Amino acid sequence: MEKMHNRGQDGAGLANIKLNVEPGNRYISRRRSIKSQPIQHVFKKINKRFQELIEKDKEKFENIEWLQRNMPYTGEVFIGHLRYGTYGKYGIESCHPFLRQNNWQSRNLIVAGNFNLTNVDELFQNLIDLGQHPKEKADTVTIMERIGHFLDEENEELYWKFKEAGYTKKEISPLIAQNLDVKKILQRAFKKFDGGYVIGGLIGHGDSFVVRDPSGIRPAYWYHDDEIVVVCSERPIIQTAFNVDFSQIQEVKPGYAVIIKKNGQVNEEEILPPQEHKPCSFERIYFSRGSDAEIYRERKELGRLICDDVLKEINYDLENTVFSFIPNTAEVAFYGMVKGMEDYLTKTKKEKILALGNDITAEKLETILSFRPRVEKLAIKDAKLRTFITDDNHRDDLVQHVYDITYETVRKGVDTIVLIDDSIVRGTTLKKSILRILDRLGPKKIIIVSSAPQIRYPDCYGIDMAKLKDFVAFRAAIELLIERGNWYLTQEVLAEAKAQLALPLEQCVNVVKKIYEPFTYQEISDKIGELLKPNDIKAEVKIIYQSVENLHAACPNHRGDWYFTGNYPTPGGNRVVNKSFINYMEGRDERAY
Repeated sequence: MEKMHNRGQDGAGLANIKLNVEPGNRYISRRRSIKSQPIQHVFKKINKRFQELIEKDKEKFENIEWLQRNMPYTGEVFIGHLRYGTYGKYGIESCHPFLRQNNWQSRNLIVAGNFNLTNVDELFQNLIDLGQHPKEKADTVTIMERIGHFLDEENEELYWKFKEAGYTKKEISPLIAQNLDVKKILQRAFKKFDGGYVIGGLIGHGDSFVVRDPSGIRPAYWYHDDEIVVVCSERPIIQTAFNVDFSQIQEVKPGYAVIIKKNGQVNEEEILPPQEHKPCSFERIYFSRGSDAEIYRERKELGRLICDDVLKEINYDLENTVFSFIPNTAEVAFYGMVKGMEDYLTKTKKEKILALGNDITAEKLETILSFRPRVEKLAIKDAKLRTFITDDNHRDDLVQHVYDITYETVRKGVDTIVLIDDSIVRGTTLKKSILRILDRLGPKKIIIVSSAPQIRYPDCYGIDMAKLKDFVAFRAAIELLIERGNWYLTQEVLAEAKAQLALPLEQCVNVVKKIYEPFTYQEISDKIGELLKPNDIKAEVKIIYQSVENLHAACPNHRGDWYFTGNYPTPGGNRVVNKSFINYMEGRDERAY
C-alpha cells in the first residue's frame, strides 16, 4: 500500500477475512483513515494491539494458532485501498473498503475498487425495482448492493437445493460456502454496468474476486504462485513487493475476473464479453507509476515524438534555447525530448562535418562535436502536492506555492525556455504559478510543451474530469466561436444535446464534437496560449500539444483517447459529454453523471 501511495492521499483502508473460524469468533476486520498520513495511521492502529501483546505476553504473540483465533488482521485474505478524491465527499464514509454485513458467513461482502460508472441512476433504480432500499445513491454503495443482491440470491438457491436434498440447516452453511458460484454472481451483477472499473471483493467465508471492465479501461495486474495470489493496479508494485520478474505478471483480461476460492483454486473467468480494447491512455501519460518498464518507454517516446514541432517553433535555434520540465511526472517525457534533440544534433553535426571537406581541423571538429542541448532544472516542486487531484476549493491556493525556480540559468532577453509537462488540463498551475515564476528569469519566449494532446472532453471512466468548463481547450474553442461570430453554433449543439438525452442509451452520440469542428488544432493551441498568459509577464508564450497520432504511436496498446477525441468506448460516455455541455450552457456547476 505504501508503494501505491501515488494513487491516494485522501484516505486509506484495509480489510481482512480469517478462514475456518469457529462461530462466536470475529473473522472480519476493517480499518479506514482520512488522516494526513492515512496509511501510517491505519497500520499504527492495527499494530498497536500487537505491540501491547508483545509487552504483556510474548509467548502468545509467537503462537500462530492463538493469534489467528484471537487477534484481528491475522487472517489469510486481505483487500487494501487508497483513495484520491477527484470528486465526491472526503469523509471516512467515502473510504473503501465498504462492508455489507450479515449473520450468514457466505452473505458478508467487502468491496473496494477504482471505478466510475456512467449509469448509477439506472442501477440505483434497478435496486429499488428489486425491492431494496439503498441508504444512498453513490456508485460504491450501488455496486456493493447489486453484487450483494445476487450473492443473496445464490445463497438462497443453494439453501433450497440442499434443504430439499435432506441436509440440516447447520450442514447447509458450509455446503453453500463450498459450492458458491462466484462467476455466476458476478455475471448477473455486472451485466448492466457502464463505465470503467476494477472492482475487488471478499466474501465472508473466504472466496474473493477482482473484476475488470470489458473495454479494459482501468488497469489491473495479477501474479500467483503456490503461496499467494495478488492483484494490483500497477505492475511495478507487485514486482517490488514480491520480487518477481516482469514476465511473471499478467494483465487481467478485459471483461474477466480473477476468482480465488477459499480452497486456493485460482481461475481467470469471463464475466462479460470483451469489447473493443480501449485502455485509458491517460494512465500511461500521467497517472500510473513511471517505473513500469512499458510506461517508461512510452513516456520517453511521447517526449521524443514532439521534437519536430518544438524545433520548428524555436526555428532550430538550439544555441539560445534552454530545455526543462515540470516536475515530477513530466521528467521521463523530458528525457525523451532531450534524446530527440540529441538525435537531431547528431544528424546536423554529421552534415556540418561532411561540409567541411578538406577544410577540417581539430578545432573546428571540437566546436561541432561539443555542442549539446542546453538542459537545466528550472522548475522545482516545493511540496509533495498534486494539484491535479486536489479539490476545487483548495487548488487555486495550492498552485501559487507549489513551484520555485533555479535562478541565473537563462540569459535575459536572449534565451527561449522550452518546458515540457505531461498534460495541460485546466491550465491553472501554468497561469497562476509556473509562467509567472519563469518570467522572473527574463526569457525572450516561453514554450510550454504538453506530452499529451488537447483534453477536450470529460472523462467519466477513470480520472473523473467531469466538467467541460474546466478544460482550457474547451474554453479556447468557446472564445474562438465568440470572436468569429459563431456563438449560434452553441445553441444548435445545446438543442441536439437535449434531444440526445431522450434517446435510448445505446443510440447516444457525441454532439459536442461540433464545437471544435470550425477550428484547426493549431488555432485551439494558439488561443490556449493567449488564455493562459498572465497580463503582467513580459515573455511571449506559446503552447505546443502532442498530436493524437503521435500518442497512438507512442502507446500502441492503450488507445483509450476519448478525452482527446470524443470517441467514447461506451454509450454512457456519449450521454455524459452531452449532459456536461447542457450543464455548461445552463450554468450548472455539477458533475454530469
